[in-house]
Amino acid sequence: MATTLFQDLDTVRYEGQDSKNELAYRWYDSDKVVLGKPLHEHLRFAVAYWHSLAMNGSDPFGAPTIHRPWMNRSDAMPAAKEKADAAFELFRVLDLPFYTFHDRDIAPEADDLRGSLKNFHEIVDYLAKKMESSKTELLWGTANLFSHPRFMAGAATNPDPDVFAYSATTVKHCMDATKLLGGDNYVLWGGREGYETLLNTDVGHEMDQAGRLLSLVVEYKHAIGFKGQILIEPKPKEPTAHQYDFDTATVFGFLKKYGLENEVKVNLEANHALLAGHTFEHEIAMAGAFGILGSLDVNRGDPLLGWDTDQFPNDLWDTTLAMYHVIQAGGLGKGGMNFDAKVRRQSFEPEDLVFAHVGAVDLCAQAFLKAADLIEGKDLSKLVDERYAGWKTPEAEAMLAGKVTLADIAKASEEKNLNPQPKSGKQERLENLVARKLY
Repeated sequence: MATTLFQDLDTVRYEGQDSKNELAYRWYDSDKVVLGKPLHEHLRFAVAYWHSLAMNGSDPFGAPTIHRPWMNRSDAMPAAKEKADAAFELFRVLDLPFYTFHDRDIAPEADDLRGSLKNFHEIVDYLAKKMESSKTELLWGTANLFSHPRFMAGAATNPDPDVFAYSATTVKHCMDATKLLGGDNYVLWGGREGYETLLNTDVGHEMDQAGRLLSLVVEYKHAIGFKGQILIEPKPKEPTAHQYDFDTATVFGFLKKYGLENEVKVNLEANHALLAGHTFEHEIAMAGAFGILGSLDVNRGDPLLGWDTDQFPNDLWDTTLAMYHVIQAGGLGKGGMNFDAKVRRQSFEPEDLVFAHVGAVDLCAQAFLKAADLIEGKDLSKLVDERYAGWKTPEAEAMLAGKVTLADIAKASEEKNLNPQPKSGKQERLENLVARKLY
């Protein structure tokens, strides 16, 4: 069933920084070559199906405020197709290269597993048909293993093996769908993979369960010839008090324990970094250092609220530093920048969703261009190199390479009668360099 929700809106175009058109890109010139390739290949923007098409504006204290034609209909499958029609209209309006989805975003759950899988694959086939006449491709797919009450004690980490099997089956079918639709990545987000109290929890057993499911996913990836990346999305706290996938460093330790550090990368979200007590740039830099940076969910959280507000980004400073570390890490490869963000409850008109994406796209494009300038000008890296220059001496390199023992180091230090003095970190100078580049 066709919908008119977005079809009367013009496609958003790049018009340059002097444009007065609020629904035009001022910074996102998708074909502009930066650092050797077009901007759209660096940024690989994606529209999140769930927040854009399924979110109804409800919160823990209020009823829905966003009413779309496909919501609350009794004929669930025709409504899902109507939602898909609207999705591809929105993709056309935004003119962005990718989209992302959970299984439950695109298809309704049925009364049993077989029925749910039937619904899912019917809509996947419908999406495949829509994609034949669309420029928008699939960045990644994933499974919703957190909303239904069956997942209240986790999915992979659930004490009930039937829930583990149900989850594994769901993931298998979502991987099949992602491969069919040409997705570049498959994401596992353990929304409830954690515990609320240790009084009823065997932490070691649950960690082994999570490791087993991830190993099964990697094995299945190779069995079906899926060429995309497998990604874990770290998240601390909310909704589970103690998440096993708290942050990048925690996930890397998990991957090392189960021998998966060369098979799995991370999909990092700005809002989740905030909940972990980190910055987005910290999480990206850590992933780059570990060699597991895969993809990004670009949004922001509210530091005054201790939950996942998923707002569209609007901070040039924070986003520029995030982009700087993306470039430093070698870019996102098959990953991308997914707008896992939702409009506020009071922004219920379809056009509000377009305004939100346009602003976020332009912010990220401007931030990337500023970060690229910093990289090319070596404004920051020169001072960082100077700070670590001492490690380039043969003696220091020998210490780092493990070619001398602790006793050898102590003997040499005593012979030189070392008395090192503090050196300035030049933080304010570096902050000034960034600020002058941005403002």
